Amino acid sequence: MKEIPNLEYINQLSKANLELKKRLITVLKTEFPNEVKIYETNMASYHYKEAAENVHKLKHKIALLGLEKGYDITRNFEEQLKKDRNESQGEFEKILINIKIFLDKL
Repeated sequence: MKEIPNLEYINQLSKANLELKKRLITVLKTEFPNEVKIYETNMASYHYKEAAENVHKLKHKIALLGLEKGYDITRNFEEQLKKDRNESQGEFEKILINIKIFLDKL
């Protein structure tokens, strides 16, 4: 079964504070696309160490969106990139696509 991004963790963090929830979502919607673009640029240039830093930042957003398996995949991919390997790239990029679709609908 495919893991689906959700707001459960954000809801837990913000509790009844709707303003905080809105700010967290705004940060996600603003930063996520920019971080993905930088990641894609680094990957296209085979700058795997820099891409690992991008993946590290994205990993936290993946966790915020409740993707436990996605977080594990991302953590593994980050370690691969540090060793100039990219075996999990396709799996990681599927997660990015799912998040983009989810954020576009918010």
